[in-house]
Amino acid sequence: MRKRWLALGASTAVLAATLVPAAPAMAAPTFKVPFPCNQSWSGQTRTNHSPANAIDFNRTDDLGDPVVASAPGTVDVVTNLGNTSYGKYVRINHGGGYTTYYAHLNAFNVSVGQTVGYGRVIGYVGTTGGSTGPHLHYEQRLNGSAVKIKFNGAQALYWGTKTYTSDNGCGGSNTGQGTVNTAGSPLTVRSGPGTGYSSVGTVADGAKVTIQCQTSGTSVTGTYGTSSIWDRIGSGRFISDAYVYTGYDGYIPGVPRC
Repeated sequence: MRKRWLALGASTAVLAATLVPAAPAMAAPTFKVPFPCNQSWSGQTRTNHSPANAIDFNRTDDLGDPVVASAPGTVDVVTNLGNTSYGKYVRINHGGGYTTYYAHLNAFNVSVGQTVGYGRVIGYVGTTGGSTGPHLHYEQRLNGSAVKIKFNGAQALYWGTKTYTSDNGCGGSNTGQGTVNTAGSPLTVRSGPGTGYSSVGTVADGAKVTIQCQTSGTSVTGTYGTSSIWDRIGSGRFISDAYVYTGYDGYIPGVPRC
């Protein structure tokens, strides 16, 4: 009987020696709304969604609107499933088992292996795959399973529809730079993207400007030809891109659409 207890004790000692404390799980990234800074989108969750924890995002005339990375990571899937399922979609690997999915895209703006940060445009809202209308299907997954979505650490609304305002990329990492060139005259700043909007000031010829986003508006002929692109340089402050040197003929890559 005594030998039996000794044997059991030895066995227990060996087992204890081989047990290694489990490593603590990595904290989830700080995910943000997957749209450019200050944009507001309607996000819907529903029990019959597939997967149920996904969110469908919409806003008026959203076809072609930019979709941005909701957290830093590496793009590991850029693919097109055709007329079924997710259609054109991007997956970003954030480490620690966390991934995000961006589905039904109209077009891609990244490639596999690319490192992305907050506010980086990865594609554009579409209606590809099994979609019946333009929207973004968005998921957060942990070890392959869709989990309830959080933005800035706060859980999204389940179940129902809620408006989410993005603070993604507001630090300026996805802005553009330009130089005003009017051959001498100050450039009028408008309250909206067009000559029909009220004047809210001017910027001097030769001034450096930070472009927060770009959009289409009234066509203007200026120093750099005729363009319908307008650059937002502040809240309610737009200037015609026809008078701004950006180094690009058209929209600036990586700068979101307003």
